[in-house]
Amino acid sequence: MEEQQKTLKLPVLPLKNVVLFPKLVLPLSVGRDASRAAVEAAIKQHDGELILVSQRSPEVDVPGADDLYNFGTHARVRKVLRTSANLIEIVVSGLERVGILTVHQEGEYLQAEAQAMPLVHDHSTEEKALQAALFELASKAIEKVNPQAAEQISALLNSADDPQQVMWLLATAFNLDMAQMQNLLGAASLKEAFQLAVNYLSEEARVLEVRQKIVSDAQEEMTKEQREYVLRRQMKAIQQELGEDDPAKAETDDLRKRLAETVLPDEARKEAEREFKRFERLPDQSPERHVIRTWLDLVLELPWKKTTEDNLDIARARQVLNEDHYGLEDVKERILEHLGVLQRNPGAKAPILCFVGPPGVGKTSLGQSIARALGRKFERMSLGGLHDESELRGHRRTYIGAMAGRLIQSMRRAGAQNPVMMLDEVDKLGRDFRGDPASALLEVLDPAQNSTFRDNYLDLPFDLSKVMFITTANSLDTLPQPLLDRMEVIRLSGYSEEEKVAIANRYLIPRQLSETGLSVELVRFSDEGLRKLIGSYTREAGLRNLERNIASLCRKSALKFAEGRTEPIDLAPEMIVEMLGPEIFLPESARENLPPGVSTGLAWTPSGGDVLYIEATLLPKGKGLTLTGQLGDVMQESAKAAQSYLWAHAGDYGLNTEMFADFGVHIHVPSGAIPKDGPSAGITLAVALASLYSKKVARPDTAMTGEITLTGRVLPIGGVKEKVLAARRAGMKRVILPKANAKDLRDLPKNVQEEMEFHFAERIDEVFLVAVPGLVPESAPEPAKQG
Repeated sequence: MEEQQKTLKLPVLPLKNVVLFPKLVLPLSVGRDASRAAVEAAIKQHDGELILVSQRSPEVDVPGADDLYNFGTHARVRKVLRTSANLIEIVVSGLERVGILTVHQEGEYLQAEAQAMPLVHDHSTEEKALQAALFELASKAIEKVNPQAAEQISALLNSADDPQQVMWLLATAFNLDMAQMQNLLGAASLKEAFQLAVNYLSEEARVLEVRQKIVSDAQEEMTKEQREYVLRRQMKAIQQELGEDDPAKAETDDLRKRLAETVLPDEARKEAEREFKRFERLPDQSPERHVIRTWLDLVLELPWKKTTEDNLDIARARQVLNEDHYGLEDVKERILEHLGVLQRNPGAKAPILCFVGPPGVGKTSLGQSIARALGRKFERMSLGGLHDESELRGHRRTYIGAMAGRLIQSMRRAGAQNPVMMLDEVDKLGRDFRGDPASALLEVLDPAQNSTFRDNYLDLPFDLSKVMFITTANSLDTLPQPLLDRMEVIRLSGYSEEEKVAIANRYLIPRQLSETGLSVELVRFSDEGLRKLIGSYTREAGLRNLERNIASLCRKSALKFAEGRTEPIDLAPEMIVEMLGPEIFLPESARENLPPGVSTGLAWTPSGGDVLYIEATLLPKGKGLTLTGQLGDVMQESAKAAQSYLWAHAGDYGLNTEMFADFGVHIHVPSGAIPKDGPSAGITLAVALASLYSKKVARPDTAMTGEITLTGRVLPIGGVKEKVLAARRAGMKRVILPKANAKDLRDLPKNVQEEMEFHFAERIDEVFLVAVPGLVPESAPEPAKQG
C-alpha cells in the first residue's frame, strides 16, 4: 500500500504527439534544450529515471506546467546515443503510470512531483468480458491487414500473462490519436481502460475495413481494365487473321460516309469536319472519343434543311379543325389566316401564339389538331416546374454527361425544321440559382433572333424561325412582360352549357362508350340528363370533370350489364342522380321577389361565371359602412364610392339625406366563405344601396356588372361571356353592361344573344332607370338596348 502511494521527484521530459505506456519501450530523439537538460539530469542524478508527460499542444516549444497532461509514465533510460551537440538519441522503457501532482522549474529543465497510480484490477465478470472483446477485435483487425499472421497473433493474445501490457501494446500499434491515448492512460480503473480500448479499436477496425474495401475495389477495377485491354488486343489480332473489319475502323468509316451525305450549313460542316478529324486521331478507349461521337451523331441527325411540306388546302384544314374541336372560332380563324399567308408567301415566318384560358378548355389538344391540319410534325414540351435554364439551352460539353437542351432534342425527334412545337404551361416556369428559363425563352420566341439559336451543347447556330411555337397558360400574371410581348395572345374562355352538351354528344360520350365497351344502343344520354350533369355535378369552365362524370356513368352502366341487365339504360336526370348520388352543386337561381336593398350582380370565376346577390340593410343609430362576405380591398372601395355618390346626389333621386347621417349600413355578399374582389360589382352595389335608401325594389329578372366612379360613370369590365352565361343559367332575362362592353357580345352564342335582353349604360342614372323602377324620373334618357 505504501509503495502504491510513494511520491516521486524526477525530471520531466515533455513529449510531442506521442504517449509512452507502462511496460513498453519507445525510442526518442531529444533536441530541445530543456529536454536534453532533463535527460542529462536523469542519467547523472536519478539513475536514468524520469517522467514522460505528453504536451496538450505540439506547437508549444517551451512548455510549462499548464501545457502538460495530468497523467504520465515513470520511465528509465535504457540506451543513450549522442549523435551531435544538439541531439540525443535515447531508448526508454515505461515502468508505471503516475499522476502529476506539481511541476516546477528546476534550473534548465522541469521537475515534477508525481505519485504512482496503477490501474485497479477488480477481477469482475464484466472486466473479463471486455478483455475478451478487446482481444477478439484486435484479432479481426489484424486479420484484415495480414491474414497469414492472424492465427498466430490471436493465439499470442489469448495466452498473454499480462492483459494490461497487451492493451497498452494494441493502443500503440493501432496508432490512436493523442486524445484517445491520453484518455486511456488516465482511466480510473482497468475495466474503464478496457472499455475505452474496445470503443477506440471498434472505430479503427471499421476504418480499416473501409480502407481495405477501397483498395480492393481499386485493384479489381485495375484488373478489369487490364483484362479488357488484353482481350481487345486479342480480339483485334483474331479479326486481322480472319480478315474481318476492325469495329473502330468500321465506326469511323460509317461516320465519314454519313458526314459526306448529310446536307449541312457551311459553319456546321466546318465544325463537324474539324471534330471528325480529332475523332479519327483518338485511341479507341479514349473517353473523349465517345464524347465527340455523341456530338457528331446529334449534328448529323438534326434537320438542318429538312422540312415537311405544308398542306395548304384551307377547306381541308377547316374540316380537320372542326372535327377535332367544337367552337374556338378565333383560334381556327388565326390558323387559317396563316395558311392563306403561306399560299402567297411560302417563306413567311411562323406565328408565335399563346393560348390563355382555364384548365380543360382544350389548349393542349389544339396544338395536335393544328399540326394535323397543317400536315406538320408535332412536338410537345411541358415547362411546368422547370427551374434550370440548362434544361432548355443544354449543358456545355466540358461537363461529364452533358447533353443538348430540350429544344434541340425536340427538333431531333421531329426530324423536320418546321414542326408545330407546343410549350405547355409556360406560366408555371420556375426560377432559382440555376437560372431563369423564362429569360432563355426570350431568344427562342423572338422571330428576329431565333434563326440563329445556339444551344450550349451543340454550340452551332440552328434555325428555329420556321417552327410554329404555341405556348399555353392558365394566367398571364406570372409571365414576364418582355416574354409576353413576343407572343400573340389568344384567349380561350369557358364553354356555355349548350356548347358542353354539343361537345359531350360529339366527342366525350363516344370516347367513353368505346373505352368501356358499350354502344349508343345500350346507354343513351339525354340532353336533359347532360344538363343535369353539367349544372349539378360539375362547376368548371372546361370539360375534364364532365368527362370524368360521363366515364363514371359508363362504368356503372357496364357493371349493371355485367350483373345481368339486358335492357338499355336511359340516363335521364333521375337516373343520373341515382347513379352519382346527391347533387354536388346547387346553382344560384333567380329569386322571384327581392326586398329593398337587394340587387343581382355577376361575377367571373376560374370555373366560368356565377350570379352574386348583394344584400344591404339599414342600422338604426349605427354609423358608417359595415362590409362582410370576405370582400377584397377593391370591392370595399367600390361600396364606399357607391355610397358617397348616392349621398352627394340624394336630392336628384328624392332620397332623405338624414338617412345617410343617422343610419349605418351593413352590406353582405353571400357566400361568406368565398373570397371576392374586383371593381365589376360597383353598379350592383350602387343599385342595392339606392334600393335600400329609396325603399324601392330592384327588378329580380335583371343582373348587372360594371365598375362605378365617384362621378357616376360606368366603366368597362372583363369576363362578359362567362358572366352572361351565368345569368342565363340562373334564369335571368335582362343584363346591364357598360356601354364599352357592347363589342363583347359577339363572343356569345347566337341563341344567347337572341334569348336575352341587354342594356348598355354609360352613367349610373341609366342603370337605375333599368334596374330600379321609379327611382329615376321618366324624363331621363334610356340606356342603349339590344335583344
